[in-house]
Amino acid sequence: MPDATTLLATRRSIPIPMLVEPAPSGAALDEILTIAARVPDHGKLAPWRFILYRGEAAAAIGRALADLVAGREGARMTDNRRKVESERFTRAPLVVGVVSTAKEHVKIPVWEQQLSGAAAAMNLVTAVHAKGYAANWVTEWVAYDDEAKAILGIAPEERVIGFVHVGTPGEPPSERPRPDLATIVSEARAPGAA
Repeated sequence: MPDATTLLATRRSIPIPMLVEPAPSGAALDEILTIAARVPDHGKLAPWRFILYRGEAAAAIGRALADLVAGREGARMTDNRRKVESERFTRAPLVVGVVSTAKEHVKIPVWEQQLSGAAAAMNLVTAVHAKGYAANWVTEWVAYDDEAKAILGIAPEERVIGFVHVGTPGEPPSERPRPDLATIVSEARAPGAA
């Protein structure tokens, strides 16, 4: 296992079609999800939850999403679009839905709760990498559509943080350009300083 800085420096998103079997399961998946849940959480609210989409349930959800789109698009729906929607949750061996359950609280702003959920998603992605698997974090239209969310087991008041597609990398990760620190880092200035 690489040291922590190497682990963080080598994490990459693998294209979803390149995520192949096996995905973590059993104790390995439990460990990944346990790590994902170890995030800053003001008030100990755990204002997020995980949904595992895999196997026949994921395939059935895909068929239901395709039917939803077909009902909206009718004859305009192409065979390719039906295929894309049918396979949306089976493109990788495992998809983990990270869902924000944030709600108004007397002390903890909703935004802080949502940030805790985003931290859980990033911990999930990092833990997947640490265990030798790979991930890709996306949202896509289903994250913002109440009818699709219902098919996915997500309540209207909940918000999708992301769908983390997980599997074994079928190709080596590639590097992409990263931000130049000079464009994203600045020093704070004292009020009134020139």
